[in-house]
Amino acid sequence: MTTRTTRTAAAAAAVVLALVTGAGCSGKADGGGSGGTDEKGVRTDKGVTDEVIRIGALTDMTGVYASLGKSVTQAQQLYVDRINDDGGICGRRLEMVVRDHGYDAGKAIPAYNDLQSDVVGFAQFLGSPFVSAVKERIEGRDKLLVLPQAWSADLLGSPYVRTIGATYDVETVNAVDFLLEEGKIAEGDTIGHVYFEGDYGENALEGSRYVAEEAGLELVEQKIKPTDEDMSAQVAAFRKAEVDAIVISAGPRQAASLVGVAAAGGLDVPVIGNNSAFAPQLLDTQAGPALRKDYYVAASTLPIGAEQPAPAKLAKEYAAAHPDDVLDNGVAAGWSAAAAFGAALKAACDDKDLTREGVVKALRSLNTYEAGFGITHDFSDPALPSTRESFVLKPDAEVEGGLRVYREAAASERAEAFSFEG
Repeated sequence: MTTRTTRTAAAAAAVVLALVTGAGCSGKADGGGSGGTDEKGVRTDKGVTDEVIRIGALTDMTGVYASLGKSVTQAQQLYVDRINDDGGICGRRLEMVVRDHGYDAGKAIPAYNDLQSDVVGFAQFLGSPFVSAVKERIEGRDKLLVLPQAWSADLLGSPYVRTIGATYDVETVNAVDFLLEEGKIAEGDTIGHVYFEGDYGENALEGSRYVAEEAGLELVEQKIKPTDEDMSAQVAAFRKAEVDAIVISAGPRQAASLVGVAAAGGLDVPVIGNNSAFAPQLLDTQAGPALRKDYYVAASTLPIGAEQPAPAKLAKEYAAAHPDDVLDNGVAAGWSAAAAFGAALKAACDDKDLTREGVVKALRSLNTYEAGFGITHDFSDPALPSTRESFVLKPDAEVEGGLRVYREAAASERAEAFSFEG
């Protein structure tokens, strides 16, 4: 058993508080609207006209997660274009309204405040600290659907803010259990965990602590900042502790440094990362051979290079639309979120209720949702992630997107038993 604690990145907290408090008097952000009913009896309010359904995307195109934000956003625009080419939803075309916040609280919160009154909801909000900062307002005033591009368990519990996929803690439980099931580690062994300070890394750490206690493992923790890119000190600590495996809950640059430094120093152990700890560009760096040897990634979606029809079709369309851009798993994640939002809009149309509350209710009705990316999602209970399953992926330079499926999607017994109460 474990409990969920609320953590918001300290660096953003003070700025966020001031911005959210100061926004209370904003005329654009009242969260209300008189609503209306069209000639077919479909109820509407903010973000929906007789011709258009406007969907928001708050992303990072210029900050530390710019590569991810670009892939996610371009994939979501592809989804919108495909839907519009097929006639739209409920007789209306979709329109994405994108704001770049550069992963900066000073930009993210004002962007939300400015945009929320003009959209029916958000198919993307990148950055769990920023989502956490406005979560109370979303629930109390704005009451619109937000699909964060983040998987912190701190975001659970709201009917409005809904993660798509396993949260970081459960994903980490699956990751460590994979190492145990493969015989790469065993009871009594020592594992190291490098993790970002803040929501992402600290939530993932809850998963490794849980498995360590349940499986009789020793755990060596190494907290880092997102600006830390040289993992020499962390590898030295792990070598001293004689770790048998490493978990990394950080970004691609940290993962590359970790495996590269470990390999150069003779620390020959398996490493597994959360879904954000890889980018295909890494395979062309000096860390490439080490990544291909014994590095793995846990994720809640098929990789973009998978042969199944949905990712294969998306990869082809994305490459045609953006021939100069790298295919990565942000494309699959972005499309999956947009498709889930679209499925909610279609269900809301069937219910003749395209109001914000109608879209939120419609998503909750999707308890066996699958968009062709390998995992069935259940959105019926806001207190739980949409799945506890994770694929285990392996770097492969011969595959588009640089990742192939090593183990099919599954939830370990410990992942199934993991508690989100708190």
